[in-house]
Amino acid sequence: MDFAFDARTQELREKLLAFMDEHVYPAEQVAREQRAALASPWDTPAIVEELKAEARKRGLWNLFLPDAEHGAGLTNLQYAPLAEITGRSPQLASTALNCAAPDTGNMEVLAQFGNEQQKKQWLQPLLAGEIRSAFAMTEPEVASSDATNIETRIERDGDDYVINGRKWYISGAMNPLCQIFIVMGKTDPDGEDIRRQQSMILVPRDTPGLTVKRAMQVYGYEDHSHGGHAEVLFENVRVPASNLVGEEGGGFGIAQARLGPGRIHHCMRLIGMAERAIELMCQRAVARTAFGKPLAQQGVVQEWIADARVAVEQLRLLVLKTAWLMDTVGNKGAHTEIQSIKIATPRTVVDIIDQAVQLHGAGGVSQDFPLAELWAGARTLRLADGPDEVHQRSLARREIKKYL
Repeated sequence: MDFAFDARTQELREKLLAFMDEHVYPAEQVAREQRAALASPWDTPAIVEELKAEARKRGLWNLFLPDAEHGAGLTNLQYAPLAEITGRSPQLASTALNCAAPDTGNMEVLAQFGNEQQKKQWLQPLLAGEIRSAFAMTEPEVASSDATNIETRIERDGDDYVINGRKWYISGAMNPLCQIFIVMGKTDPDGEDIRRQQSMILVPRDTPGLTVKRAMQVYGYEDHSHGGHAEVLFENVRVPASNLVGEEGGGFGIAQARLGPGRIHHCMRLIGMAERAIELMCQRAVARTAFGKPLAQQGVVQEWIADARVAVEQLRLLVLKTAWLMDTVGNKGAHTEIQSIKIATPRTVVDIIDQAVQLHGAGGVSQDFPLAELWAGARTLRLADGPDEVHQRSLARREIKKYL
């Protein structure tokens, strides 16, 4: 395994670092001020569109898509250090590069499973950054960590499908630019194979019966980078049968294909969040004095910083190994490693950010520093794309099976 940056990765990395320093970090406060002045908190601040235009001009666009026809054509290993950099400013950087969830996963689904009409109507404007999208899977009435529990019905009626169900924490749905939902529900609830009961279907936002009920907060924050999270009702929503993504009964398989890259993208960005927290921790430690000496000279603070550095270096190596395996043996071959990073990375990064909050005192929980919002985002990722316990259960079973 050689994790040295190749020439293309190094070139893009240098471009991205310059873009972050020259445009993204200075835009963070501007975006907050502009958003506060908007009629709706979900409208896009003007600075975000300026960042997107600048990113496109610099060739920093759709970096996440390995398909060279639609994206940058990077491998997971090439994309990993770039995603890490964007994680340092999660509210702006990924959106600026058109690399923000849930659009990334939705574009991957459409590129891999969509028919030509679906690609033309929805993938192309998503790739161009002209619209946003939402992914509707999680439900409040069931334990959605087990996707086979999902109760939303997708029933065939002649040349149409009719959808009924209630979803929540539907990422992207609050953004006015969100024009399309990928909805997962059951087309065959009584089927013998519980993993062939589900299907995915495209539902345009303006379809009668689709109601965005309310915004869902995340630890009191509005997640603007993902277009917010919403509770959404589907009441006798009727769409053409041609809106089905892939084949009927293929929803579970599509979800697994979507979540593999999504999990590693999250972990890449989390490492960037940890690096931002360590940077802030060190800056605070040398700038503040307590009990007669700088915080940087306090033993416990030194331990926090040292342990954080060791933990991040360990996580980065595991994430890079996972990216390399996904490139060389595929998602199935990297299953153990994907689950390992999904367990280890959010948990560790939450602890690092929490120590940075502690070092900042009251400032750490305030809006004057990004730490509280970073913590909320990292903590949420212990639930998103499968909670820790689901991955631990699956990983343990795989390990035990070797000895049976």
